[in-house]
Amino acid sequence: MIKYTRFFITFLLALIVFQARSQSTATTSSPYSRYGLGDITPQVLPQNIAMGDLSVATNSLNGYSDINPLNPASYGKIALTVADVGIYGSSLTLNQTGQKSQTDGNFRLSHVAFAFPVTKHSALSFGLLPYSEFGYNYKITSANLGTSSSVDTNAVNHIYSGEGGLSKAYLGYGFGIGKHLLLGANVSYIFGKLKEYSSTEIPNLAGTLDSRVENDYAIGGVDYDFGGQYTIDLSATKHIIFGYSGSSSSSITSQYSSFVSLYTYDSSGNQNVPIDTLASTKNPKDKIKLPMINHFGLTFVNDNKLLVGAEYSTSNWSQLTIGGVNQGLQNSKTYNLGASFTPNIYALNNYWATVDYKLGVIYDQTYIDVNNPLNNTNTNIKNYALTFGLGLPLRPNVTSFYKINFSAEVGRRGTLDNGLIKENYVNLHLSFTLNDRWFMKYKIGQE
Repeated sequence: MIKYTRFFITFLLALIVFQARSQSTATTSSPYSRYGLGDITPQVLPQNIAMGDLSVATNSLNGYSDINPLNPASYGKIALTVADVGIYGSSLTLNQTGQKSQTDGNFRLSHVAFAFPVTKHSALSFGLLPYSEFGYNYKITSANLGTSSSVDTNAVNHIYSGEGGLSKAYLGYGFGIGKHLLLGANVSYIFGKLKEYSSTEIPNLAGTLDSRVENDYAIGGVDYDFGGQYTIDLSATKHIIFGYSGSSSSSITSQYSSFVSLYTYDSSGNQNVPIDTLASTKNPKDKIKLPMINHFGLTFVNDNKLLVGAEYSTSNWSQLTIGGVNQGLQNSKTYNLGASFTPNIYALNNYWATVDYKLGVIYDQTYIDVNNPLNNTNTNIKNYALTFGLGLPLRPNVTSFYKINFSAEVGRRGTLDNGLIKENYVNLHLSFTLNDRWFMKYKIGQE
């Protein structure tokens, strides 16, 4: 009973945290998050992030029952009840030609996920994951009120910012057919709020009324994804796994509200409470059409020793529409390579021989194309990352197995060409994985 109580208390606390996260807080500081629904977060946990997000053709790693939401077919290999909770921290540095670099940090709960076997070759999983991150703040200054006057009058600041994020609650089931085939599916509810602000300010002219437009999007709706894995046995301990997972082009809803307000600054430069609201509108619910996403993967596995794999993903983000308006994104392509190596999982006197050592790389042609109005050319924003991490087993007891998973991503996104912004980032992930025999019947005399 105590274990069950811990289970539900943990889930309830995680739900509260994620609900708070979906409200008005910036979850990143990247100017590129202003496109589409924000920075889309890969649906993988730290043990897979360390391998370059490798997850389409992976299931149980080194005998542990791991949760892999990206491919629900993997649930069919879960033999024990699993609880997985993680935290995330990041450091992001923005660079732009002629501007001083800016560094921001972020820290939050990253995920909570549970799974338990239903039959010998099937399992159910559910949890809460981040779906997207949304947060930016930048300013464009027009000198001399935007005129060509040589007289230094007053500059106009155009300030653009955003905050919020989307979360994903999922429920999935995976099962095995025979010895080689796994199939599975998730049903998810995507929810959260995105807020955009655009302000016009004249900072050097006392008493001027400045204006702000606030656009709020309350988003919620059901999404579906599915997957399969097929294993070819090369020997008793060596295998090749083919994997596929994808999502349908679902439609979710968005409630759009807009507010236009006027405000001033006091003599100390502090913003006063808005003195007037010029307009306030709440539109009927609109549809957001999500893109179709496809993941393909291949791994070679030497049981309890080595895993090496590659993946390719494509997402039709050019299909993304909000309220019937296409968002002008392009289709994205992602390439992943990764590996995990464990020297000797059975070593009794050498702890570091039982540790999982992981490495991976990611190359992402993102859905962001930025237009340069000076020469009418588009620049695709690309992302490059090196990943690495450790799987640190803790001392097991009769019925439980524990592991701490650490992973890091060191990468770069964007470019300095055409006056654009280059981002250098470090993302750190830490999770605790528990394998236990919850919900399982014990025989008489069994501890």
